[in-house]
Amino acid sequence: MSAFLHVRVHLIWSTRNREARLKGLWRSDLCGYIHGICESIHAPLIKAGGIEDHLHLYVSMPATITIAELVKTIKANSSRWVHENHDPAFAWQTKYAAFSVSKSTEAALLTYIKNQEEHHRHKSYVDELVEFLNRHGIAYDPQYYLE
Repeated sequence: MSAFLHVRVHLIWSTRNREARLKGLWRSDLCGYIHGICESIHAPLIKAGGIEDHLHLYVSMPATITIAELVKTIKANSSRWVHENHDPAFAWQTKYAAFSVSKSTEAALLTYIKNQEEHHRHKSYVDELVEFLNRHGIAYDPQYYLE
C-alpha cells in the first residue's frame, strides 16, 4: 500500500493519580525508550517532554495503526521498562488526550513541549489538560477525565 500521509498528533497523559514518579535523569531515558517504541511501529517520535507527573509526545502517525493502538503500545512497553529499571509501582493513567497538529502550528508545539519545566511552574497538569480540551472543543466530564 502506498499513501501520501501527513498525520501528526500531540499526545498527553499522566502518571496514575498524577503521582510525581517520572524522576530526574531517567525521564530523559524514558523518552529515549519511547522513541525506540515509536520507531519499531513506524510512528516516528518527533518530540517528547514532560515533568514528573505527565508526558507530551508529538508523533507522526503511520497509515497502518490507530491512535488507540499507538498509545496502548507506548504505554504498555514504557510501563514495563519503568518497572524493570526504575520503579516497580509505576503506572500510567488509563486515559489520554490526542490532538491533531497542523504544519502551521508545529513550531509552537515543539517549543511548548521543550519548555515544559518552565511552563509548569505556573500551571498544573489538570489546568493544562482542561485548557487543551476546551481549545479543541472536546467535551469532558471532570469526574472521569483524569482516570
